[in-house]
Amino acid sequence: MLIHIARKLLILILIASMRYAYAVDYQVEVIAEGLDYPWSIAQLDSGEFLVTQKSGSLLRIDLEGGTHLISGTPPVYYKSQGGLMEVRLHPSFRDNRWVYLSWSGGDAAQNRTTVGRARLIDDALENLEIILEVSPDKDTAAHYGAKLAFATDGALLVSVGEGFQYREQAQSLDSELGKLLRVNDDGSPRADNPFPNRAPRVLSYGHRNPQGLAVDAETGTIWMTEHGPRGGDELNRIEAGKNYGWPAITYGVDYSGAVISPFTEAEGMMQPVTYWVPSIATSGLAIYRGDQFPALSNQLLVGALRDRKLFALNVSDAGVEQTEPFPELEGRVRDIRVFSDGAIYVVTDEGAVLRISAAKATP
Repeated sequence: MLIHIARKLLILILIASMRYAYAVDYQVEVIAEGLDYPWSIAQLDSGEFLVTQKSGSLLRIDLEGGTHLISGTPPVYYKSQGGLMEVRLHPSFRDNRWVYLSWSGGDAAQNRTTVGRARLIDDALENLEIILEVSPDKDTAAHYGAKLAFATDGALLVSVGEGFQYREQAQSLDSELGKLLRVNDDGSPRADNPFPNRAPRVLSYGHRNPQGLAVDAETGTIWMTEHGPRGGDELNRIEAGKNYGWPAITYGVDYSGAVISPFTEAEGMMQPVTYWVPSIATSGLAIYRGDQFPALSNQLLVGALRDRKLFALNVSDAGVEQTEPFPELEGRVRDIRVFSDGAIYVVTDEGAVLRISAAKATP
């Protein structure tokens, strides 16, 4: 009897400690709201933010939450999943002022994932230049990928979707659809890429629609999440030259319920680190390194559009453990970033920019 009571007390203590670590000791602040489908966020050295709006505008959000329009953004093909998407700062932004953007360029008949850069001077983008246009063009307003990240060696990574109706091209090295690209910061191919002659900008292939991309600054590991169809969202650890399977292997089925492939694995194709069935609609990916949430240290933060949540993934040799560290947070999580203050910044399709931080202790 005493052993039974002791076990119950231990369980209650564990639950209480988990609540303290995750549910009690954090606060969610609204940085901005009422935005027009914000897609991505970056933080300036002043502490202010740059936020893209899918319709084509770039905003500066000041420290009081006021919004200011940045001029000089490119024209975008704004339809369905297309528009102005990612914003990233060059690693040497303080010196060169380079801001990188991704967007859908072209029109309904011919459009493509496009990457450009410009110098941010006051509230204007100056000398905007297109540095990368994905080939070939497509006629669908879907599956652009369009996530950007800088690797630890300075390379620019660009995720590219397979255009939805062009899924077979994800397996072809004659197409850049369904790939992760790796280029210099001016868009030129890296000389040490795995397919220098046939596909000089391609790092990996066999992807569907990757909308989560993060680089571990300590290990150099590249992590990427991608949308599956009906089921089969994936987390992948990217290795140069590897084939990640889509659509030859998948854990999902088509939206109609039809079988896309009878195979979930095949020789020469990488398995995901983890996958989701049913889909959670992965979007936004970050690695937590900071002192505000020690319990999340080294974990991956994954946004879920369909589930309207933020999940944490603890990846180890034993497998992947998924938790929901901030259960009060609800919304179609589009982007996640961890900035230098150790807080977690979340952008939602509902038009909000949120800051999750450790709650201050009460005296």
